[in-house]
Amino acid sequence: MSELDQDIRAIDDAVAEAATPIVSTKYGDVAGRRDGTTRVWKAIPFAAEPTGPLRFRAPVPPEPWNGVRECTEFGKIAPQGVAVSVPVDPGLKAGEDCLWLNVWSPAEEAAPRPVLVWIHGGAYCLGSSAQRIYDGKMLAELGDCVIVTFNYRLGALGFLDLSSFSTDEHVFESNLGLRDQIAALEWVRDNIAAFGGDPGNVTLFGESSGGGSVTTLMTSPHAEGLFHQAIAQSPPATSVYGPERAAGVARRFLEVLDLSPERAGDLYDLPIMEIIEASDALVDEIPEKVPGTLAMAPVVDGDIVPRYPVAAFQKGLSHRIPLIIGTNHDEASLFRLIKSSLMPVTPDAVNAMLSGIAVDHPDLSPERLAEIISAYPDASKAKGAQALSQDAAFRMPSIWIAEAHSRHSATWLYRFDHATPMLKAARVGAGHATELPYVFGNFGAFDHDPTFWLGGRKSAMEVSGRIQRRWLAFAAHGVPAAIDGSKHWPSYNEESRATLLIDSTDAVIDDPDKDLRSAWGDEVMAFS
Repeated sequence: MSELDQDIRAIDDAVAEAATPIVSTKYGDVAGRRDGTTRVWKAIPFAAEPTGPLRFRAPVPPEPWNGVRECTEFGKIAPQGVAVSVPVDPGLKAGEDCLWLNVWSPAEEAAPRPVLVWIHGGAYCLGSSAQRIYDGKMLAELGDCVIVTFNYRLGALGFLDLSSFSTDEHVFESNLGLRDQIAALEWVRDNIAAFGGDPGNVTLFGESSGGGSVTTLMTSPHAEGLFHQAIAQSPPATSVYGPERAAGVARRFLEVLDLSPERAGDLYDLPIMEIIEASDALVDEIPEKVPGTLAMAPVVDGDIVPRYPVAAFQKGLSHRIPLIIGTNHDEASLFRLIKSSLMPVTPDAVNAMLSGIAVDHPDLSPERLAEIISAYPDASKAKGAQALSQDAAFRMPSIWIAEAHSRHSATWLYRFDHATPMLKAARVGAGHATELPYVFGNFGAFDHDPTFWLGGRKSAMEVSGRIQRRWLAFAAHGVPAAIDGSKHWPSYNEESRATLLIDSTDAVIDDPDKDLRSAWGDEVMAFS
């Protein structure tokens, strides 16, 4: 071969390698693809397929493979029901072999970059890292950082605690979805350097149940040291239940499947769709029977979750890391719009929720409850009931966590208030999850997206830019100080209670929810 031929081959090889980036992981080589100035790998397994004897067990490492594994397309998403509220992109199929993750990394070589690891939401029973809105390309390019998104087991497969039915022959482990999340973070620790990321600078962020996972993992000893900053967007932080309540839900699950407790081991062999259908039945049934609760969520098991997370924060037992936490102004509006039972939005349902909390807390005086209700003059009407419900589920738990965590670690509290003209006209406003496209920059990720039907794109893009720069600065430096002339965002403390209100023009307001915060007090009001 001539010297010219060798040079041509070397150029061809370099071009091919650039178009198909190959990285060596702990378990084998993976091939991704170039997407502009970014490299992306999809569906890299971080755990073995949780089927057969692993169905209700903690995740185990994947089997190493020989050769190069092509990681350019999404794999199967976690088994789940179909919900309009969390649309699944066409072409995606569900299956138990769902424990994989995606990586976006700038193509240009550089010093190890900050890593952001995303936990998707979906009430612990829906969603996937394959949803288009979570595409990490824009964040990776804007922040010169590495973005990781991953799947975890959902519903009965991830958050149903069947451990009370364990036998020598069939063992059931608790908090499988959280164990999956921890396994994904361990994969990041062990492998992300090969993708250009810094395993010593990992920011964990998530929304809704993903945000609740963040706050729960911040109190789990198994997750300590696996991430170094945290962002919790609209976390339902008090939706974590005790073992007795969890065991009752598990018994009801067996009843739906017409299984006796002695036959719980049959769950290992049941067709997956039977499990999903029973799981979906409980997802609908439990919130209807006990408004304000979820059928399946993290459980205080004394191991992965040693104690109720908000209580752990208040006892000073959260990891000593910087935290951004906040909620949206109109959290309840989405649940009203889609007529979801996941959150009580009618006066009757809210009253039932408060009655249930009172029963669950026998030491709670009627006067104390009346004081809270009196802070919502319109509580007997839909608007007031929704305000009370969203404060109970999202706003107050976030404030309780911010107060407690700020006593030992840097903490920033926000409220997302921005809404486009169309979302205002539809009475959605700054509803639950409406901040997601602002964080990822992926507007129009849903088919027939009405967000800009009445305009407002320019303002939304400006808001999005500010949020992204704050989040990315926080990931890089542990402080959300965007060097772009944005409003200074002071950290939260119990003296000033400085809160960033994110809107067309950002504002920092001291204690913007003072009256409501005072009415609720610092005693956690939630189901156990």
